[in-house]
Amino acid sequence: MRRFIQLSYDGAAYHGWQKQPNARSVQQTLQEALSTLLQTDMEVVGAGRTDAGVSARMMVAHFETSKACDNEQLVYKLNKLLPHDIAVQRIWEVPDEMHARFSATSRTYHYYIHTRKDPFVRQYSWLVTFPLDFARMNEAASRLSDFDDFTSFSKVNTDTKTNLCNVTEARWTQVGENTWRFTITANRFLRNMVRAIVGTLIEVGRGRMTVDEFCQVIEQKNRCSAGDSVPGHALFLVDVSY
Repeated sequence: MRRFIQLSYDGAAYHGWQKQPNARSVQQTLQEALSTLLQTDMEVVGAGRTDAGVSARMMVAHFETSKACDNEQLVYKLNKLLPHDIAVQRIWEVPDEMHARFSATSRTYHYYIHTRKDPFVRQYSWLVTFPLDFARMNEAASRLSDFDDFTSFSKVNTDTKTNLCNVTEARWTQVGENTWRFTITANRFLRNMVRAIVGTLIEVGRGRMTVDEFCQVIEQKNRCSAGDSVPGHALFLVDVSY
């Protein structure tokens, strides 16, 4: 029987979601906990692959087991067994054709920046000390929906078959006196895509790139044309829709 699992995690101590050799990952930690409780080797498939240091307020994954188990009890036992930086919210049965990754219709990410030094947000927000024109950054962000090929914002030499994405929302919002949040929603994301987009929008906000030049970066389909990737600790996966 296939089950979906909804969880959240602080990515600071992990090298991303995906299991990898010689590095701690969220996927492996969750799989080990499930394997211990269900007394068999378990495989978990996530809705996406967050990068090293990136957190998730909402991640969805699926696993399969033929063992009868109470979902609420499994949530309780997993939370007792998992480390403090991973929390499971719920587990539920789904049809066998449902897939945590391929059945998802959209994902939403938030990226946080703060403009004044603050020791209480530094772990989950990026400090920017230079002036930014957020109106111009929003103008550039609104143009993302005009394009579908985001090669310029993707890591090179990935195993992705296509770099086509449908961005349906991208905007900066002031959420505090010195805090801004970038929200972006798309049907799928490429590796490093959000961090590269934010880094390039920062160039627009600093006056180093015009909105038209931002669009030209996308059209060039060249990662070297875009801005630097911003740090991962301020990025959160916040929603996965099906």
